[in-house]
Amino acid sequence: MFSRHTLAIISIVGSSLNVLGSLYLAYDLLGGEHGPLRTLTRAVTYGLLFGVGFGIVLGPAFGLISGAAHAVTLGLEFARVARQGPKPGFWYDATMSAIRGSAYGLGTAFLVGAIFGITFGALSTIGQIIGYRVGIRPSLDYAPSTRPRMSKRLFLAVLNRTAGYSIGGYISALMAHQHDRALAFGLGAGLVVGVVTGIATFCFPYVEWAAENVPAKRMGVIGVGLIVIGFALQSVQYWVTLLGVG
Repeated sequence: MFSRHTLAIISIVGSSLNVLGSLYLAYDLLGGEHGPLRTLTRAVTYGLLFGVGFGIVLGPAFGLISGAAHAVTLGLEFARVARQGPKPGFWYDATMSAIRGSAYGLGTAFLVGAIFGITFGALSTIGQIIGYRVGIRPSLDYAPSTRPRMSKRLFLAVLNRTAGYSIGGYISALMAHQHDRALAFGLGAGLVVGVVTGIATFCFPYVEWAAENVPAKRMGVIGVGLIVIGFALQSVQYWVTLLGVG
């Protein structure tokens, strides 16, 4: 029922949650409301949104890889906007694009082969850089809100991303000599990216509001919850062995 890779991924997630929970409990030691935990809150939330979304459809390995990439990039990007930092330049945008593109490439390489993954990752990186240059970025229409929302421009950006990844998936399948399923796989890849991105984009305003307004005491409660979940996930491998269901 459980492969070694699945158990390893579950244990890694559990260990990560333990670390995150400890950081939340150390909220005051890390500088309180002006410390890095606001950025960490964003990173964790965005990582879970994308990781779970992609993981459900494309498997836990892809979910873990893409979730980690989105956690790092979106956490930093939204924290920069929230602090009203200077507008990022080309190399900053290129770095964020390359991190997410590499994650897509590595994840798809794990699923359908190295040639497909390399091509898809490269096209993803180039497409995102172009998107940044024309103003299509995750923080487009940045407006924290007490409830999820989707503006017209954000919706058009999601449609643009869906079409772009569909084309990228189709070209990647052709490069990998998977002509028979190139169209189907390309459309499928674009649809998955579009749906997951659309759901996450809808949640962006609320996540940003929560990241800036979560009370200090609630940080501690979140930390305890993360540690409990982390220990539970780490124990899965032992329960599997004890019950003989592996």
